[in-house]
Amino acid sequence: MADSNEMTINLVVLGRTQTGKSAAGNSLLGSSDFESHCSPSSVTTCCSLGCSCRILGIIRRNGRELALRVRVLDTPGYPHSGLSKEHVRDTVRSALAHHFGKEGLHLALLVLRADLPLCPDESHHTIQFIQELLGPTWKDFTAVLLTHADKAEESGFSEEAYLHSASSTLLSLLSSVQHKYIFLDNQKSIIKEERATVLRRLLNFIRQNNYQVLLLKHSKE
Repeated sequence: MADSNEMTINLVVLGRTQTGKSAAGNSLLGSSDFESHCSPSSVTTCCSLGCSCRILGIIRRNGRELALRVRVLDTPGYPHSGLSKEHVRDTVRSALAHHFGKEGLHLALLVLRADLPLCPDESHHTIQFIQELLGPTWKDFTAVLLTHADKAEESGFSEEAYLHSASSTLLSLLSSVQHKYIFLDNQKSIIKEERATVLRRLLNFIRQNNYQVLLLKHSKE
């Protein structure tokens, strides 16, 4: 917390190339901090931190309203079209320690596309990558962000129907992170009310975890 009337939450977006990590980060921040567009190659090549303005009307603690600030660390995708796994891992690990080393990380958002199936091999490599970054307690500090939810909706899937038809691989992943997931349409500018709903759900995940943070250190320490 910056002061007694303000709360800051620290988030990182992780996932494959072209899942919509940067666009999701922009939606959470209510800004255009991160470059995001369709491309035949990976757009994000380095980590960058964005911070929102003070957001009111989202959180109350001990009977009074607090202003909320959201900090989002955008990261290169893995697999990446131009960077090795080791380079991406070391870059993200260093950025996490640099930006959140003192305050800690509240949530890692694993970004998956709702309009594409999650295959076992992809899930295995993704989970392995997150474990290498966050350590053995990664499940407690990870939530799944399902982007391109508008495309699933256009195909006639409500959230309930989508999960009923989802692969066992995705359902197993959601179960492992205690069903912490959010559907997000980040193909268009998120409206204020939708953003507030998403932030409240994230805060609820953080509250369920008793406001704990994951402390991150440089690998050499």
